Order: sequence, then structure tokens, then C-alpha cells
Amino acid sequence: MSYAVVKLLLTIIDIYWWILLATVVVSWLIAFDVINMRSNAAYSIWKWLNAVTEPLLGPIRSVLPSVGGLDISPLILLLLMQFLRDLIAGAAGGLAYG
Repeated sequence: MSYAVVKLLLTIIDIYWWILLATVVVSWLIAFDVINMRSNAAYSIWKWLNAVTEPLLGPIRSVLPSVGGLDISPLILLLLMQFLRDLIAGAAGGLAYG
């Protein structure tokens, strides 16, 4: 695997990691009524974050048992993404790890 491809894959994983983290934080801010969802900007951002993350979070949610109303699917996805990142970096011989 070439260095450029490895760096690209790791960068995509890193960007998605931050998007997922932003989704979690925004969902908390919405739940605690810090963000007003009647605002068009806030609603657009929330809609975009959900559109990007839900394709991976949805299947995880359908498999996980209920944990007292707590959604741990983002945590599972973050762990899977870290595992995938380490796997790619390890397969590339540590070329772009870090």
C-alpha cells in the first residue's frame, strides 16, 4: 500500500472521527436546550451531521441492547474506527502512523 493511500485513508478516518464527536456534542446541547432547533442554521447543521453519521450509527444501534436510554453507539463506532485506523497503519508497516 502506498504512503499516499495510507495517509488519505487515515485522514478520512480522522475527519469522520471529529464529525462523529461533533454529532455527540451537538446532541447533548440539543438535549439540554442550549441550542435552539428553531434556528435554521442550527437545524441545517444538525440535519447534515445526522445525514453523515447515521448510516454507520444506525446499524450499530439496531444490534446494541438498550442501556437505560443511553446511546453508546457513538462510543462503539469510535472504538471500531480506532481499530480500523490501527489496522491500516499496521498493514502499511507504520508508514503513516501518528
